[in-house]
Formats: sequence, C-alpha cells, structure tokens
Amino acid sequence: MDVYEAVASRRAVRGFTDRHVPRETLERVLSAAAWSPSASNLQPWRAYVLTDRPLAELKKRAGERLAAGDPWDEPEYEQYPPALKSPYRERRSAFGEQRYGALGIPREDLEARQRAASANWDCFGAPAALFCYIDRDLGPAQWSDVGMYLQTVMLLLRAEGLHSCTQMAWAKYHRTVAEVLSPPDELILFCGMSIGFEDVTVGYARTGRVPLEETVTFVDGC
Repeated sequence: MDVYEAVASRRAVRGFTDRHVPRETLERVLSAAAWSPSASNLQPWRAYVLTDRPLAELKKRAGERLAAGDPWDEPEYEQYPPALKSPYRERRSAFGEQRYGALGIPREDLEARQRAASANWDCFGAPAALFCYIDRDLGPAQWSDVGMYLQTVMLLLRAEGLHSCTQMAWAKYHRTVAEVLSPPDELILFCGMSIGFEDVTVGYARTGRVPLEETVTFVDGC
C-alpha cells in the first residue's frame, strides 16, 4: 500500500470481525515498527500482544468490573488537562458529536453513550490487541517516541489490510491488564490498541481535520 494511502485510510475503527489475525502478520508488522525513530535510539516502548484465550480472559475480567460498577483505577498519567482550552476543547466536543451521532445517540442520552464507550473493554470485538507500556522514569520526549512507534504500527497494519484503534481507555483498568500480563513494576500502561479486520456493518463518522493554515506556518521567501 502506498504510504499516502495508508495515512489517509488509517482511522480509529470501533467494530471488528472475529477473523483470525495470523501471528506471522503481527510479527512482521512489529519487526518493521522497531525501526521507528527514538531520541538516542532509546526505543522506550514495551509492547505486549494478546490473542485467543489470554485476550478473552482480559475481556472477561474487564467486563466483570464494568458490570459491577467498579471505579476506575488510580490514574498513572494525566490523559487531558483538567481545563482543556480552546481550540482543543471545541475539537474534542465536535469529535464526541460526530462519534455518537454516527451511532444515533443524542447528546443527552448519557446511558447510551456509556454503553457505547463500554465496547472499549471488549476491544470492539477485535481478535488481537496490543498493550503499550513505557518506563515510568522516562520523560515527555520518550512519550513522544512511543507515539511515533504506535503510528508506525498502525500504518504497517494498514499495509497488511488490517485496521486498529488506539485506546487510552485501557489505562483506566491498568490493574486488570497487569493481572493478565504481569508487567514489571517500573512500567506504566500508556494505551491499548485493538487490531483486526473491520466490520463494515458498524456505522461510523470519519472525523475531519482543520485547515492546514491552522496548524502549519510556512516561513519562506515567497
């Protein structure tokens, strides 16, 4: 797949079929993603890939917590600033309107929104999931390296005909994930990533992007 096509077709898919994802495909993607850039070649990402029974067990445990109304785990990092300022506040709000609007859920129906959000902890039905950790002693620059790694993984998945969805939601159940994965204590769970073949029967709204001039400034002699 052309790189531009991979970038344009990558999106957060929230509906997957149960079609098996071959391990050799995942190994090929992650072997290539290891060439992602990182400052001083620290390679600060640590990924765990779950399929089959281990993933089913994690989904089961998360579902049980959800059904019991258990509170989220104590956060290990701040996902958004407490007071999100403009224009980011408006962009986030617009995303929510598009996301739930595509599902036919009105803004005031909080219960339906919560039900839709709960699909996160079933990985939207995906048969494979990646959980990305970072050492808690590392800083913002290394977190940005992890972001570049995850983007590389997602683009390579598109080259394999697969889709994905990164999910910070899993950080809210990081203790449950740790029960299944047993990561070293020095690692923080950044996010999960659902991986699989898209279920094209699930409705979605492709979120747009702001005009180039809102995020890019060219400084040249023209």
